Amino acid sequence: MTSNMTPEKTTTGHNRESRLFYQSRSRRPLIDHARGVYMWDVDGKRYIDASSGAMASNLGHSDPRVIAAMQEQMQKATFAYRLHFENDAAENLAWRLAERAPGDLERVFFVSGGSEAVESCLKLARQYALAIGEAQRFKVISRFPSYHGATLGALAITGYTPMHAPFAPMMVDQPKIPAPTCYLDRDDLSDHDRGLKYANMLEAEILRQGPETVLAFIMEPVGGAATGALVAPDRYYSRIREICDQYGILLIYDEVMTGAGRTGTYFAAEHWNIVPDILAVSKGLAAGYVPLGAMIAPDRIVGPVLDHGGFIHGYTYAGNPIACAAGNAVLDVIEQDDLLANATQAGAALKAALHKLMAQHAMIGDVRGLGLMLAIELVANRDTMEPIAPRHMAAARLVDIAYDKGLIIYWRRTRGGYRGDHVMICPPLTITPDQFNDILIPLNEALTELAEELKQAGGLDHG
Repeated sequence: MTSNMTPEKTTTGHNRESRLFYQSRSRRPLIDHARGVYMWDVDGKRYIDASSGAMASNLGHSDPRVIAAMQEQMQKATFAYRLHFENDAAENLAWRLAERAPGDLERVFFVSGGSEAVESCLKLARQYALAIGEAQRFKVISRFPSYHGATLGALAITGYTPMHAPFAPMMVDQPKIPAPTCYLDRDDLSDHDRGLKYANMLEAEILRQGPETVLAFIMEPVGGAATGALVAPDRYYSRIREICDQYGILLIYDEVMTGAGRTGTYFAAEHWNIVPDILAVSKGLAAGYVPLGAMIAPDRIVGPVLDHGGFIHGYTYAGNPIACAAGNAVLDVIEQDDLLANATQAGAALKAALHKLMAQHAMIGDVRGLGLMLAIELVANRDTMEPIAPRHMAAARLVDIAYDKGLIIYWRRTRGGYRGDHVMICPPLTITPDQFNDILIPLNEALTELAEELKQAGGLDHG
């Protein structure tokens, strides 16, 4: 049924029936405006955006330099289809990304988001195998848990059961190896040896699948929503690179969340001097101002594909001039304001503050992350790392309590999607220490309230 009726202008937020739907029927307040790390609803309540939306708003909100760059581009051209025109904004951003990408990654393919970026990586890898006469390679190994996107291709390599399982009959499922959850291990191994242990699981899976059939291995250098800012031991990264080289397998880095400065380097791969074969980036690339993502690859992979009939893949809004103008402006701001250094320094200080909270709350089993990509994991018992029973929805409840206090954080299930609870604390790269208390005070209060609720419900093993 259609209607010409429009809502009264005086009705806002919950007072107006919505025609939108997303994950659930729940409603949130109506946004009025946002500046820096803060957001205000129409009732005047202030929130601190301690998750950068979904780890995207790396510059915070409403930076006038980014807005000005977008407006300038809008006066010239708002859309130029890539098969009809080139545009300077896209060309300039491609050059700048190539300069910042590791090693020989120098060819850029623009998309509108992270799922599209990962999907593009998979398709480029497959078409490369066809171009060089290795059609038998089609399997992409990933990790469990992991999250790589919502498209069916990206979902097939995602190791997050609640998101994967409903669509399993529609996909060609791909092999998985355990993520390097060393913080759960109770052994006498050094970090070096633990890194080797988890990395060597890749070689074992390659041999089980048949090396000639394996196309690629994909991983997040710092785990995202599925593992809560998981950082592997240093040796893990170099050993994974060695294994991929040994078996002729492409190494794909999913830097959708870590890229664009979140960990303190422009790409997280730089922390370990790793050069992946293909890299996906999005979220912080345009910092939430417009949808933008990219796949970056070397000419040694792109060239054979282009010469073998071309890249059979694409999106209408690839290289949109407004989006790329925003991306260029975001790069300018990162450099002008030295935000990589701030991500490193503010991230270390905020992580230390979270460790102090851990000392006050036995429910926090782990604090981890790199730069301003941080997370805390909630447990029933810190000694055993036994997760809180799923029925309590501990992380979701913590997020709701914090939200009522004006703190925005992000939750997911840590151990495959059905068990384990973590919340991510990933404020914009512009955060300063004098703003930390706007995160830490309500987080402390929310943890205290949650602990009391869980004690009454029998959800904790400790006193």
